[in-house]
Amino acid sequence: MSDTHMETVVLFDYNSTEFGSGEIPISDEIYEEPCNTALSDDVKKIFLPTIYGIIFILGIVGNGLVILVMGYQKKSRTMTDKYRLHLSIADLLFVLTLPFWAVDAASSWHFGRFLCVGVHMIYTVNLYSSVLILAFISLDRYLAVVHATNSQAPRKLLAEKVIYLGVWLPAALLTVPDLVFAKVYNTGSRITCQRTYPADTRLIWAAVFYFQHILVGFVLPGLIILTCYCIIICKLSQGSKVQQKRKALKTTIILILCFFGCWLPYCVGIFVHTLDTLGVIPSSCSLVQSIEKWIFFTEALAFFHCCLNPILYAFLGVKFKKSARSAFSTSRGSSRKMLPKKRGVISSVSTESESSSFHSS
Repeated sequence: MSDTHMETVVLFDYNSTEFGSGEIPISDEIYEEPCNTALSDDVKKIFLPTIYGIIFILGIVGNGLVILVMGYQKKSRTMTDKYRLHLSIADLLFVLTLPFWAVDAASSWHFGRFLCVGVHMIYTVNLYSSVLILAFISLDRYLAVVHATNSQAPRKLLAEKVIYLGVWLPAALLTVPDLVFAKVYNTGSRITCQRTYPADTRLIWAAVFYFQHILVGFVLPGLIILTCYCIIICKLSQGSKVQQKRKALKTTIILILCFFGCWLPYCVGIFVHTLDTLGVIPSSCSLVQSIEKWIFFTEALAFFHCCLNPILYAFLGVKFKKSARSAFSTSRGSSRKMLPKKRGVISSVSTESESSSFHSS
């Protein structure tokens, strides 16, 4: 979590919950007088642990349920289900880091350097992987709806092989800065766990990681999601089965609004602060305080997306709800009867291929 400006290092970290402390470091080189934080310590110590606790509980329950149900229907799991499983695993690992940040926000970092680096790396890999998986889901939906007749082979390739190269590998590589820069040290008033950059190159490192977060964590997957779903909307608005397609259109619009509604405000705050840090825009103490407040609250909104994912990508589906009921109403011995083999074939070929299946699969 970010604290006040230090002489030898700059404690920036837009790639972790260090924004959650609500403290954006302010350089003494810019202001003649110290620019005090805009948020009181009491607000930070109460608000952040509360929000992280709520997200943690909702994320554990929702994503845990998805993983449980997917485990029961292993033999009849479709390609869409595989993405949902990847997404729930990513979100589950993400929320598991929140208790550490909650304790850090409430008092100090009590977990040592090894856990400091480990929690940063887990946080980073799953923050990026969850957003990239959403982009893969939109690509899968695009192929299933727009190219329904000949989409099985490319969809299978994406879901079973490309996802590891396109999601998990880059997400893992992006944890290298955490391994190098994540450190624990005593600031005098508290112990912090965060990335610390060398003083002589701090602005370069900070700017690189700011733009990395914006591009990889929002812009690129956001463009893929928006493009694919807009094409899907155009496709679904044509032809027959108006009632079914209206339902699918509604779901598509909800997916778009939730993604951009959760992440856009947070990334706008990061972008404005990056411009301020680099001196691209006129800087002032009031501007820094406004950015601090903006990022403090929009970060919590962005994190809530991992709680919404099980609802948007699983619970809205008719097939998932039936599978969940079966999973909790049958024993393990009878779980093979949960989804008959014939229905599984129909689901993977017909249900996911037709445009109306966007809602049901």
